[in-house]
Amino acid sequence: MSESKVSALVTGGSRGIGRAVALELARSGRFVIINYLANDTAAEESLRAVRDAGGDGVLARFDVSDREATAAALDALLRDHGFVEVLVNNAGIARDGLFLMLKPEEWDSVIATTLHGFFNVTRPVLKQMVVRRRGSIVNVSSVSGQISNRGQSNYSAAKAGLIAATRALALEVGRLGIRVNAVAPGLVDTDMIKNVRLEMVLKSIPMQRVARPEEIARVVRFLCSDDASYMTGQVVAVNGGLA
Repeated sequence: MSESKVSALVTGGSRGIGRAVALELARSGRFVIINYLANDTAAEESLRAVRDAGGDGVLARFDVSDREATAAALDALLRDHGFVEVLVNNAGIARDGLFLMLKPEEWDSVIATTLHGFFNVTRPVLKQMVVRRRGSIVNVSSVSGQISNRGQSNYSAAKAGLIAATRALALEVGRLGIRVNAVAPGLVDTDMIKNVRLEMVLKSIPMQRVARPEEIARVVRFLCSDDASYMTGQVVAVNGGLA
């Protein structure tokens, strides 16, 4: 392992919030490992944006919900690209539907990507943070993990579980110099809301607009920085006043 390189790992970094986070961390001087599932073109665009901003990074294609594949990928990444001091667990999917209409695979896939993905990625990365007694983990939850939404029982359960895991892990590792926080975005201008009827939803948002991905990313960057050195176990809502 290269000890001279300190890296940041962003899961689900090929587009949307993940891409914006990768770009912000690159601008702050991090070598960025951009994880993605399948969209090679989008991932390459993220890496190009990082390099255009004067940073550098590498792509890492693996499914965070697959424990064995994730372990193998991270073993190679940690060996080849140095200490991961910053981890942003952003990977997540939505499969909305009324509870009685949900297919088992729609429940399982959402829980697997968000919660199992958190476990599968964080555990191996955390081990080397513990050895070095420093690191910052930021989990991307959602306003849906804080307030209830019709048709999102699976998504809300996953995001609420991520908030609870954030707080519990922060209690465990704070004394070791490792901080664990979460952000809880509201509606963000990404592909995830492409089927949302915004004219109806905007009425409930005091700021009367959705967030831009970079607005979420800047909060993530802050939580990863020394400016947030005394923050851990916190959930920062970035939702335009929705909750």
